[in-house]
Amino acid sequence: MKIVIIGPAYPFRGGIASLNERLAKELQKQGHEVIIYTFTLQYPNFLFPGKTQYSEDKPPENLKIIRLINSVNPFNWIKSGLKIRKEKADLVISRFWLPFMGPSLGTILRIASFRRKTRISSITDNIIPHEKRIGDFIFSKYYVGANDEFLVMSQAVKEDLRKFTKTKKIQFCHHPVYDNYGEILPKEEARRYLKLNPVGRYVLFFGIIRAYKGLDLLLKAMKNETIKELGIQCIIAGEYYEDKQKYEDLIDSLCIREQLVIKTHFIPNDEVKYYFSAADLVVQPYKTATQSGISQLAYYFEKPMVVTKVGGLPEIVDHQKNGYVVHPRENEVAKAIIEFYEKGKEQEFVENVKKRKKDFSWESFVSKILLE
Repeated sequence: MKIVIIGPAYPFRGGIASLNERLAKELQKQGHEVIIYTFTLQYPNFLFPGKTQYSEDKPPENLKIIRLINSVNPFNWIKSGLKIRKEKADLVISRFWLPFMGPSLGTILRIASFRRKTRISSITDNIIPHEKRIGDFIFSKYYVGANDEFLVMSQAVKEDLRKFTKTKKIQFCHHPVYDNYGEILPKEEARRYLKLNPVGRYVLFFGIIRAYKGLDLLLKAMKNETIKELGIQCIIAGEYYEDKQKYEDLIDSLCIREQLVIKTHFIPNDEVKYYFSAADLVVQPYKTATQSGISQLAYYFEKPMVVTKVGGLPEIVDHQKNGYVVHPRENEVAKAIIEFYEKGKEQEFVENVKKRKKDFSWESFVSKILLE
């Protein structure tokens, strides 16, 4: 089968690009011909909140990645659609995570499938964004209309997607584990690399920092006196995608700077393994969510989690078995962290993480995509 994937890929960075590349390799492994069409311009600079959209890592090996799509140029959308149509693919898979991409991807897909039997499938990360803007509904609806079917990675997105289509097929499959960030390291080795206390207690907040991800809740939880007495520290590893100063001010007002390991820059792919391997517990104090690739990183690196009862996160963690599911409130986040250490839950939870990890295979994910 010839398959075209449309979405972020190298030289663009981030979790969606990483998943697209890993998906392409899995499809190739199963004997399919795969081409990824990615962007020449993904976001205008004024819309991108980080420092750079581009990766400093080496290009992925043995992948055909073509940079073609300009997200804001309608003439380019026509050109891209015609180019992809000439591929005569059996299946076109596009990634959708932001309504801003609706006009470009919706147009490209309509042209690519015009008078052809190409199946048009969407892996839909979000259909209703965490941070809403004017035009979101119209842009998303236009994109939905260009697809034959959808694969979602949380029941929350499935419910949202039904607001846009009552008849098209929507399949659900959990986000597969991210197994392309290197090997699991001994905790002591990872901590040596990061210059951490080899016998310390560390929880990890990982990923881009935006308001909906609830870092402020975790910072307030770190103020808890029992957390201080237990000597628990929080590693914050990820780039600010919003105002850094409000977090700096919060840290100072809470007097918790000494309890934090602050690494607020983009973490390169080859360093991700150190942060997860060094941590005892991964904390995702999100205020809203659909699903999260951070959970799948935690599963791969066999780390228990604290997640909040929002979106699809409770579908991922088994409360009191391989982590904790709590309301997005600072006192509940603090209580879960304290119980994890006071009751010595790490070994039990890690064993249960290993068992549940098998549910998130790439084989299952790809079989759902290829199922007609």
